[in-house]
Formats: sequence, C-alpha cells, structure tokens
Amino acid sequence: MNISYQQFKACATITLVWMLLVSLAMPGAVHAERLKDLAGIQGVRQNQLLGYGLVVGLDGTGDQTTQTPFTVQSIINMMQQLGIAIPVGTSLQLKNVAAVIVTSSLPPFAQPGQTLDVTVSSLGNAKSLRGGTLLMTPLKGADNQIYALAQGNVLVGGAGASANGSKAQINHLDVGRISAGATVERAVPTQLGQGNTIQLELNTADFSTASKVVEAINKRFGENTAAAVDGRVIQVKAPNANDQRVSFLAALENIDVSPAQSSAKVILNARTGSIVMNQAVTLESCAIAHGNLSVVINTENAVSQPNALAAGQTTGTANSTISINKEAGQLVVLKAGVSLTEVVKALNAIGATPQDLLVILQAMKSAGALRADLEII
Repeated sequence: MNISYQQFKACATITLVWMLLVSLAMPGAVHAERLKDLAGIQGVRQNQLLGYGLVVGLDGTGDQTTQTPFTVQSIINMMQQLGIAIPVGTSLQLKNVAAVIVTSSLPPFAQPGQTLDVTVSSLGNAKSLRGGTLLMTPLKGADNQIYALAQGNVLVGGAGASANGSKAQINHLDVGRISAGATVERAVPTQLGQGNTIQLELNTADFSTASKVVEAINKRFGENTAAAVDGRVIQVKAPNANDQRVSFLAALENIDVSPAQSSAKVILNARTGSIVMNQAVTLESCAIAHGNLSVVINTENAVSQPNALAAGQTTGTANSTISINKEAGQLVVLKAGVSLTEVVKALNAIGATPQDLLVILQAMKSAGALRADLEII
C-alpha cells in the first residue's frame, strides 16, 4: 500500500502525541510536594520595573530618525542636560542611536546596591542592537518612583547580514540583555504578615488542597496553628521576632503535603493541533461518525495552435479537472473510560488526526460525553 508524505506525516504526528499521553497516563508512585512549591507568602512578591532609554554605538543599524522623531527629541534633551546647545531647526541624521524600552523585575527584599538583569527592546525601527551601549536609564515602578538605574553593553544573541537586497538573519536582533545591568537605588518594604500571623496563598485555588495544607501544618507545629480562610488563603500563626519568624518560615516551607487531584481538564492548541489532558479526564459511552472530504483541482496549461493556412491566432488554454473524494464515515462506539489510558485508547480508535480531534473533543463535550473542562489556547 502506498501512502503520501502528508499522510505519513499526519500518522507520525498523531502517534507521537498519543505515545506521550499514554506515557503520562501510566500509574506512578504518589509523592508529596514541598509547601513552598504549592503556595507563596502574601506580600512576598516581585515588582515590575520599566524605563525609556537610548542605545548608542550601533554600526549604522539604529533608528531612521525621519520616521522616529522621538529618538531625535531624546538626543536633543540629553545634549541640553549635558550642557550642549543644539541650534533650533537643526536636522539630525542619526544612524547609530536607537530608542529602547528597558524592563526588569525587582525581587522581594532587594536592597540598594544590588544588581538586576535587564532586557533592552527596540522601540523604533532599528535594524539591530548588536554592539550597542545602553545609556543611564531610570527604571520606575507602578508608582512612578525610580527604583533602579540601568546602563551597560547590550548582549544580543543573534547575528545578521545584508547586501544587494539579500538578507540573512539568525535569531532576533532587536532585543538584547544586560546581565547585572541595573543597580537598585530604593528598597520596597515587604511585610511578612500583620501582628502574629502570616497569610499563605496557594498557587491554585483548591479547597481539598487547602484542607490538607492546614492538616499538615497543625500536625507539624501543633493544633490551631493554621486555619483556612478560603480555597486559596491559609492563615498561620507565627512568632513576632524577625529572626524567629524567618526560622519558622524556613521550616514551614519544607513541610511535605500531598495535594489533591486537580480537576479534569483538556488543553487544545488550535494553532498547532496539539492536545494535552490530565489524569482526571474520563469518558462516557458515546458513538462518533468521522469521515474526510477532500477536493482536488488540477489545471493543465496548453497551447492552441491553428492550422498553417488558417487565419487564426495562437492562444493559450487551461484545462481544469476537479475531483471530490469523500471517505465513508464509519460509526465508532467508544466505551466509557475510567482512566487516561482508556480515554487515549478510545480516541485513538477513531483514527483521526490531532486537528480533527479538536473538533471531535468539542462535540463530545457538548454532548456530555467528555468529563473535563476544555481550554483553547
């Protein structure tokens, strides 16, 4: 039997997807997770920083100043601050300067003098930031206060070249990074709870997991140490002294907790056709009819040559052949599956491609045969 490359590729893709799902579905040892992997401490968080700056020293790959007037305005303002007056009406033709947006994250408990990594992204139409140097750029928080200053040589993880209309490029050239490129100038006060309590926040709200966390904490530190406020927040009594509270939190984070099984969910990626489902997915008995419809149009160009003694002209003609093939839709009965392995076997019996399964799973959900939440990304 001969199969086309497209059919072979589709079969290989679906086989790989189902092999991955079956491997995930195989039973394994149930193990506990550390509490620090399941929850965070309220108030201990990062803060996003943002700044606008200039990258100089580019090798002719900067912004085209006629199309990015904000770059010229930034240069004029910087020159004036440095004591250099530029006559009004001067037309600056800059090729080695690029306007950029600088971003970073201020970690919790960061103190003045610490360094941060920053990401530098082109704001205008610069061709590349490779080899450029970021000038001193204030990084502000959501309150418009300056928390760090960034400056340094931009490292771009790509390369490119162009000549006579031809262009070759590897990776992205308009975004770079500066390791330890920013210095913290202001600390953000972080409060570890109010009074003698702290708040734990689960990464995923779940009443069962919250109950198990409370049970594990009370078993480790004594009764009435922890109490659940809701499905996400857990209130824990902690020492008042800072050093004792830090030691208490260190012991608290390393408590082993067996989280509850997550809710059944199927993730569908409509762009790539990939499907991922977790262990809790089950299937009710249902019947599915699946068939394929293909339309093929072939066009052959020909030349109509008239007789030598005729008065006609040579013309081109196009002959088109249209064929429509429809495979018979076979009715397949899928039995109820009680585990992910059985669900995979039942769906694999249909013989559909991953792209077809996107539609089939949505129809099964609408019919009430798929016991899971569908999330399309």
